[in-house]
Amino acid sequence: MHIITSRRFISALISFIIIHVNATYAADAIEASSGKIALGTGPSVNQQILSVSGDPDRPARLVVTLLTPDGPGPFPLAVMNHGASGSHKTELEPRYWNTLSTYYFLSRGYAVALPMMRGYAGSAGQEAHHHGCSQEDMGISNAKDIREVIEYISSQPNIMGNQVVVAGQSFGGWNTLALGTLHEPNVKGLINFSGGINISSCDDTQGTLAHAAYDYGSQTTIPSIWFYGDNDKVFPSPIWHEMYDRYTAAGGYAELVAYGKFMNDSHNMLVFPEGAKIWVPKLDEFLAKLGLPNKNLHPEYMPVAYPAPTNYAAIDDIDAIPYINEKGKSEYKKFLADPMPKVFLISPSGVSAKFSGGADPLGRAMAACRKASQECLAYAVDNDVTWVKPMPIPSATDFAAIDDVDAVPYLNDAGRKNYQAFLTQKSPRAFVIAQNGIAVTSHGGYDPLARALNICKSHGATCLPYAVNDRVVWINNKTISAR
Repeated sequence: MHIITSRRFISALISFIIIHVNATYAADAIEASSGKIALGTGPSVNQQILSVSGDPDRPARLVVTLLTPDGPGPFPLAVMNHGASGSHKTELEPRYWNTLSTYYFLSRGYAVALPMMRGYAGSAGQEAHHHGCSQEDMGISNAKDIREVIEYISSQPNIMGNQVVVAGQSFGGWNTLALGTLHEPNVKGLINFSGGINISSCDDTQGTLAHAAYDYGSQTTIPSIWFYGDNDKVFPSPIWHEMYDRYTAAGGYAELVAYGKFMNDSHNMLVFPEGAKIWVPKLDEFLAKLGLPNKNLHPEYMPVAYPAPTNYAAIDDIDAIPYINEKGKSEYKKFLADPMPKVFLISPSGVSAKFSGGADPLGRAMAACRKASQECLAYAVDNDVTWVKPMPIPSATDFAAIDDVDAVPYLNDAGRKNYQAFLTQKSPRAFVIAQNGIAVTSHGGYDPLARALNICKSHGATCLPYAVNDRVVWINNKTISAR
């Protein structure tokens, strides 16, 4: 085993008006072959890039990324197997590590090993095409390499070698199912995200996959969970339904999560943060059934949740975007053409941030804004506008002067001190009150009036605005009754 020592640093570009990062695999983070790496939203992980021997019957060295959360361990082990894009040569495929599934397992306290199959991203050898039209044999060949990775990583002192779970996406999901036939005693569960293999020389993909799934199911005792959607453009639902039926009919235990349609292509569900609400709860339940760790021990590793879409404006209505100047509008046009996942953030100061790709584009964009001392909010994520229009500021009234503390109704001594503190704060600011004596002040950032009202509501009170910025907006009870 040896460690590759090249180090690459890529940072976010920050200017006076625009923060712009466009990353394919979280390229705004630090990628290092050994030591700690920053994920962009605060937490760090320990990363090693290893060279591990594959199946001894076919000697080859495999590139394996090993990530562990902070702490001494020992850690249970999750092995995550990559898919295949088919869009370029296997040796040009990027190293597979910066994925939502990786961060999920880190958040649950697992070490995560991500092996690259033969011929991919620096691994020696060639992709196993020598089996012709047999997806079954091809999967078994890859599984034997994965078995060697499991045995090597499990032997390390900071790894709990008797608590192993294996997962994979697409091509990697198929290899994961194949691993189940090798009877690895320490592998407790298999996780299949849209698994399968398409071989161009095969005329009957559905039939050969179904036949192989039957054989796999007849040879495994390891429980599995399968995730498939109805609009999978690689493996349409008749294919995976027959695979599942044949696998379970042969005796394989598999829980099927058929989640219907997902965005434009459910085959890529695992890539998008929006998919987490589908698979994370189900995977937590599955791990719990196996007696494996499933609690969110490190929530800082999980992506920032996307806000819900709003009806503020159409996604391509550039003139509707508040705060930004012409440069910001130009960046938004580029955002519209970016591949998903992607986010566009704006700030009242005129700063905007455009991030795309990777596991947590929203978290990375917010981190870049914080680095630039800006408070940004999401205007759009993927193809949805998520901007919430600020609460309108009520008109000024002649109820009292802004600095007349004794005129503020309902307040006790503590409330009056709170109002005096409000008067010293800079705009934007808001002061809200309730009949039961609760008073809340909020200042700075985006929409302090809405924040103050929400805080009041969280304490079980119904507040009304008394003052916003430099004006009293309170309407007294007599005026309310007259209306």
